[in-house]
Parts: sequence; structure tokens; C-alpha cells
Amino acid sequence: MTPNDIGDIFTHALYLVLLIVVAMIVPGLVIGLIVSTFQAATQINEQTLSFLPRLVVTMLALIGLGPWAVNMVVDYTRQIFMNIPFLIG
Repeated sequence: MTPNDIGDIFTHALYLVLLIVVAMIVPGLVIGLIVSTFQAATQINEQTLSFLPRLVVTMLALIGLGPWAVNMVVDYTRQIFMNIPFLIG
């Protein structure tokens, strides 16, 4: 196993983590931006108005994208385990 192989595995793992995190966080960020714009336009400064929609959207994203994220991690782990003989040799 060369340092290039280790770098490729690590790069792919970081890309996978980044992809999953972005898929879970971006919907909450978009809703937060919409709610903040609404609060600025109406001058309502209620903290729960900004927190609750982001929480709900993030939980819905976890529920909706959770199986996809787990499948991606399992496929990556399976790929690493299947390539162990090639990486060692």
C-alpha cells in the first residue's frame, strides 16, 4: 500500500462525509435564511420562530436522507473491505 493509495482512500472518505453533511445541513440553512428574511421584514424577534422550522426541516432531512446516507457509508465500507487484498499486495 503506497501513500497515494492511503491518500485516495482518505480523500474519498472526506468527500463522502462532506456530501452527507451538506445534504443534511443545506435544507436547514435555506429555511433559516427564509425565516430570517421574514423576521427582518416584519420586525418579529421571536427566537422560537427561527429555531423551530430549522429543527423540523433538519429532522425531516434526516428521516428522508438517512437511508441514502447509511447506504453510501455501507457501500464505501464494503468497497474498502473488498479491496483489502489488492491494497495489501
